[in-house]
Amino acid sequence: MRALLLAAGVAWAAGAAAHPHSAQECREGGDFIQHAALARDAGASREFFVERLEGDFLAIHAFPPELRWFARDSADEAFLRTEVYEVFDAPVSSELHRDAFLERCARRSERLARQGDPS
Repeated sequence: MRALLLAAGVAWAAGAAAHPHSAQECREGGDFIQHAALARDAGASREFFVERLEGDFLAIHAFPPELRWFARDSADEAFLRTEVYEVFDAPVSSELHRDAFLERCARRSERLARQGDPS
């Protein structure tokens, strides 16, 4: 029984490692962040938007990580959550939020790709 629990824990930990996002995923994430800023501009509160985001995170946990959009693991969720906080805590135009997200997403993906490269 202990071996089964240990194997399950190892499998979960391996699946929980952050992965680099593709350029397409970063663009889609940038669109999401831009839409968050547009929602903010239309009157959505930080609390409302974050509550919906957290609900979405819970809902996607029903699917295997490889079928999830952008937030495949807790590290991805934390990254996206921080980006949403930025939209509401340091408001600028939706385009600037999108551009800043794209830059941070690309840098994060490059860093994660280097960490996963065994060479």
